[in-house]
Amino acid sequence: MTCILRRRVLAASAIAALGIGIVPHARAFADRKFDVALVMKSLDDPFVVTMLEGAKNYQRHYASQLDLTASGTATEGGTAQQIRIVDELIGAKTNAIVIAPTDSTAIVPVVAKAIAAGIIVIAIDNPFDDAAQDAANVSIPFVGPDSRRGARLVAQYLAQRLTRGDEVGIIEGAAADRNSKDRTVGFRDALEAAGARIVAVESGDWSVGSGRVHGLAMLNAHPGIRALVCANDNIAIGAAAVVRATGKKGRVFVTGYNNIDQIRPLLADGSVLATVEQFAAKQAVFGIDVALKALAEGRKQRDLSPYIATPLELVTAG
Repeated sequence: MTCILRRRVLAASAIAALGIGIVPHARAFADRKFDVALVMKSLDDPFVVTMLEGAKNYQRHYASQLDLTASGTATEGGTAQQIRIVDELIGAKTNAIVIAPTDSTAIVPVVAKAIAAGIIVIAIDNPFDDAAQDAANVSIPFVGPDSRRGARLVAQYLAQRLTRGDEVGIIEGAAADRNSKDRTVGFRDALEAAGARIVAVESGDWSVGSGRVHGLAMLNAHPGIRALVCANDNIAIGAAAVVRATGKKGRVFVTGYNNIDQIRPLLADGSVLATVEQFAAKQAVFGIDVALKALAEGRKQRDLSPYIATPLELVTAG
């Protein structure tokens, strides 16, 4: 399957029609119960915790049709741990795996092994790398928002407060993550179109600490910098702390991504200009629902649409 085909939004209307309510497909599964495993990233990340809570709430509604097991890594970069988890799920003969991969490439071989064993695999939060999928001869559907589009939304909002030639720094998430790369592309698209100068791009690890470290480095290296654009809210929290500590609040804008609870006071007091809502409580639910529908209909991995878009929207203090 070509990369162009994989990126095509083949079933966006199906998810868009669901809105933000409980997904209804599980009501049709009364004649059979399925085992679905949810494999997450670091359980210390508030965004991951919200996704997990949403999935557990969904399972409680449909406990007679769905057995849900959930696990996550101890750290954001727990790729080896995720590989072990998937291997164990293959041995347990689970029906489906819904996974937020810690690495868009390194997890593909074990996922391909799961697919070969007849397990339906769905990616959420972070899509798998196209070239890695092609090399493994698999197609792993991504059920989630368009990170590039979300990044453009927040960067376009920021650009309204900048003048042409203003300096901007971008703090990415993990370099191996596809969503991190896509967000950087989206940030660039909007900022360069507005005439801003991107003077620094650094990869973080999605943490508050990386926001502090890279934010401080950028402020020191570029004293005239006007904005720090961050790939998630954790990074933005760290960057905003550095901006406050250096006395530059009001002169250096900070933007985030995810709209976690912890970012909202910073939006309210102006420490963070804007973020992007991805409806974390429904992220895993959307993926689980797609997996359940495939199982109920007896579909194979190769039959599944490569990309199913879910909602996102810009969030500001207003």
